[in-house]
Amino acid sequence: MRIAVSVWEGRVSPVFDSSRRMLVVDIVDGRAGDRREVELPADSPAERVSHLRGLNVSTLLCGAISRPLAEWLQAAGVEVHPFVAGSVEEVLSGYLSGQLNRADFRMPGCCGRRRRHCGGRGRQGEGR
Repeated sequence: MRIAVSVWEGRVSPVFDSSRRMLVVDIVDGRAGDRREVELPADSPAERVSHLRGLNVSTLLCGAISRPLAEWLQAAGVEVHPFVAGSVEEVLSGYLSGQLNRADFRMPGCCGRRRRHCGGRGRQGEGR
């Protein structure tokens, strides 16, 4: 399994659509293995999707992401975990330990008490 984490200054990049780099990590037996930081194509969402698929990324951990880009990635077979915040290493550890849903990994303002869904479904504060 190979995952990618959008990065900016050692933290999860706040907006994947404009992120320039990501950490690609091979997961072997539930542990982080080989890793490398790679550049992301700058402008085209289609190029970003193609780039992730070309790297055989199966899971993306990221901050905010536009709905169309998230849907394109999911249609291409990439599982998207959006609205994640924190240091890259802490987020990676949280993902590997199954604790990525903890409140300290949520972007500020995401998943408020009135929202039933995370990951960009509905508008802020709107229960659906």
